[in-house]
Amino acid sequence: MPALTTTSPLLRPYEKGALRLPNRIAMAPMTRGRTDDRTGTPDALTAAYYAQRAGAGLIVSEGLWVDAAAKGGPGIPGIATEEQTAAWRGVTSAVHAAGGRIFAQLWHVGRMTHPVTLGGSRTPLAPSAVRITAGDIFTSQGHLPHVTPRAMTTGEAEEAVARFAAAARNAVDAGFDGVEVHGANGYLIQQFLAENTNRRDDRYGGSVAGRTRFAREVVGAVAREVGAERVGLRISPGNPENEIAEEDPAATYRSLLEALDPMGLAYLHVIERGSYPALADLRPRWSGTLVANYNGSAPTRRDQAEPLLESGTADLFSFGRLFIANPDLPERFASGAPLAEPKWDLVYGGGAEGYIDYPRA
Repeated sequence: MPALTTTSPLLRPYEKGALRLPNRIAMAPMTRGRTDDRTGTPDALTAAYYAQRAGAGLIVSEGLWVDAAAKGGPGIPGIATEEQTAAWRGVTSAVHAAGGRIFAQLWHVGRMTHPVTLGGSRTPLAPSAVRITAGDIFTSQGHLPHVTPRAMTTGEAEEAVARFAAAARNAVDAGFDGVEVHGANGYLIQQFLAENTNRRDDRYGGSVAGRTRFAREVVGAVAREVGAERVGLRISPGNPENEIAEEDPAATYRSLLEALDPMGLAYLHVIERGSYPALADLRPRWSGTLVANYNGSAPTRRDQAEPLLESGTADLFSFGRLFIANPDLPERFASGAPLAEPKWDLVYGGGAEGYIDYPRA
């Protein structure tokens, strides 16, 4: 697919390390809940959905669970089995045939799941037995109250690290160009990072070094498995989502980046949400590619993203909700075509409607 020509920094080609991108627009990972709930496998609709959006400089897939205990809800796909790996080959082949590039997001939700989702008898695993007190969680039986998770043993934390690495190998075998480790939004890795959800007294808790250990081990294991140049990490410092409370995000994430920056990862994907100015604080501490994302109440506009690229605060910008109804988002940015609105009631679950039926401009 030829690079678009425009004065917008979003539409300029980008090359660094193994990344060779025709523009600087990433499609952010977004749960759509449309895969087979029994097998966790995608189908032809999934392949069409991602292929339609191949004009993005880089696509990051929806979160794919790395283990049966990592699944967060109905219709969420996995990358843990041979059947899932084989099914994703159809998706990556479709994206590549359309000229695109796609990374798989590797996901473990930790406490953000329910025994119903895990088969009816398994208790969700987390760094510590800290229950979410507000709201409820969606399951195949409707919205149910959160349950108290079981604190992982040291051995189970080590096993989870290995599961991430195995899932990364599956993803590359499935044809993904790389993987993104999901360390954001209050899921398992951020549960280890945050003081209120990590009350451990083993080597995975306590000090900053202890709380960042799980993230460091996951990224390191994944990088050893598939090569650091194929690995990205997504973080959301200071993000209060899913009842996460980080007392000193600057100290935590500066320490994490100090350990990870020398590894030569494909990129760092930073969601800025909350009072901590993550992008401004962490950019000087990251020498590699930085992908920025704003997670606000409304979809991020083009004119909010462009200054970050112009200033060098970010190298790429990821858009999520805009891609739902605008599969040709880079082309719309280039031509000035109006943006379509999603059918919000059809975002999660269902079939083709509200998924692959949005027209190009």
